[in-house]
Amino acid sequence: MTMLPFRGSLWDMDGTLVDTEPYWMRAETELMRAHGLHWDEQLGELMVGNPLLTSAQILREHGLDLLAGEIVDRLLARVVEQVRGHVPFRPGARELLAELRAAGLPCALVTMSYRVLAEAVVAACPEGTFAALVTGDEVEHGKPHPEPYLAGASALGLDPAECLAFEDSLPGLRSALAAGTQAVAIPHIVELPTLPGARYLPSLAGVTVAELAALGADALSGPRSR
Repeated sequence: MTMLPFRGSLWDMDGTLVDTEPYWMRAETELMRAHGLHWDEQLGELMVGNPLLTSAQILREHGLDLLAGEIVDRLLARVVEQVRGHVPFRPGARELLAELRAAGLPCALVTMSYRVLAEAVVAACPEGTFAALVTGDEVEHGKPHPEPYLAGASALGLDPAECLAFEDSLPGLRSALAAGTQAVAIPHIVELPTLPGARYLPSLAGVTVAELAALGADALSGPRSR
């Protein structure tokens, strides 16, 4: 395969690579209810794509009287426990990763989850799937700041413009665009607005490297159906 418009890819994890958002919502609900507080799926949408400390602050604003760091630790432990029982990969994600690897295109995981969770997910992937990991506990600024995706591209030795970035959340999509990547949105839990420069796919199911290469920015601009 020659003359590809990208040389590597950067992958969000929660909601893009794996469907862990229900795990997070379960952890949030259990924690809030243990303290006599209401939490539900609609409120859980406030958390999607945020750095963990931002999510902890949202829970504090809804009445949870714990330090932000303690909230993060409790949520993270519960989600890791669930992931170690079962890793819920999103449709098409593993297949596309395998094809990217076979084509010699390196991939990095760029997530606001912490390394302990990222490593639990990566352990369920074939060895060598990801050449680098960028995690929320290892960056100064989380999404929507461009730092995570700038770090991911740098870890692959690539310019951000040479990288596809797969995202399902608005903070993540803004981060990928601000970093100058070829951002591809795959909406999942929450709807995403049409943002200039972003590319949209309804799902990764059945998507191939050849299809990504053939679809230019004009073809990908704006939500579409398969």
